Amino acid sequence: MDSICRAQMPRRTFVTIIAGSLLAAPLAAEAQPTGKVVRIGYLSLQRSDGRDGDTRWVAAFRQGLRDLGYVEGGNVAIEQRHAAGRADRLPALASELVRLELDVLVVFGLAALVDAGWKAPGALPIVFTIDPDPVGRGLVASLAHPGGNVTGLSDAHADLVPKRLELLKEAAPSVARVGVLFNPASSLSPAQLKAAQAAGPALGMTIRPVEIRGRERGDIDRAFEAMGKERSTGLLILGDPTIGVHRSRIVELAVKRRLPAVSTLREWAEAGLLMSYGTDFHDLWRRAATYVDKILKGAKPGDLPVEQPTKFDLLINLKTAKALGLPIPSSLLLRADQVIE
Repeated sequence: MDSICRAQMPRRTFVTIIAGSLLAAPLAAEAQPTGKVVRIGYLSLQRSDGRDGDTRWVAAFRQGLRDLGYVEGGNVAIEQRHAAGRADRLPALASELVRLELDVLVVFGLAALVDAGWKAPGALPIVFTIDPDPVGRGLVASLAHPGGNVTGLSDAHADLVPKRLELLKEAAPSVARVGVLFNPASSLSPAQLKAAQAAGPALGMTIRPVEIRGRERGDIDRAFEAMGKERSTGLLILGDPTIGVHRSRIVELAVKRRLPAVSTLREWAEAGLLMSYGTDFHDLWRRAATYVDKILKGAKPGDLPVEQPTKFDLLINLKTAKALGLPIPSSLLLRADQVIE
């Protein structure tokens, strides 16, 4: 608990700094000359090579901008930087973007950026694309009144953990020992893990947390070996960008070891995991464009309420179910937003 409390301090300081800088300098968007090419920075904790969801999410953000009249190569330029799962790279990449004299910075992984020691410069407006607990993690003062120079979109990773376990039990009733794959270095993990441990007993599930330590392929393999020793019969993968970088290997091993598994994003089920249930991130990224638009038109980030998700997707990979020998109940298939065959 002490370590968690200490981790909050930089974020609280972060909110104070950006609130002060907002009073000290006007927003760049308020004084933009007519005809100016708007410069938007996009910083992500994930990759840019299409092996995780970020490529499509950025495409959704771009589409949202186009719908609002922004044309790349015309009245807007987007500068991207990707950390490929390396949180320690975020501050340097953020500094690169800031030197480009941005009008707005959009960040996927803002809490990780702050944890890594980065401080917001001047009055730069910042929009975060997702965060499960932006108030508790000190990124904003409140959802209704963020304050300072930061606003954005929340998600429901921890809130949806019990539902993911329910869906897993419905798809595979014999699952009793659930390995929970998580990144111990991530501030996203504690709330999700706590939710899993609270929900498991009522579903007849024993929850077995399994850490992924490190960023290499061998670290994933060792985690699955640990689950084998624990005799896990099912798998829950917690939401975390650094885990998402290893999606292909995790899916491969889950199927190889015949583990019915559920995770957060549709990209997991599309990659071959049995199920995914979670926030529609494509919708959130499109919504991020509306925040950018309002800021560029003069709105203060601190006055724009943080939005919470309203759209959730359930995907079932029937091809994987057949490979695992699982007859998925028709009642569950009918509730799915997409069935992959």
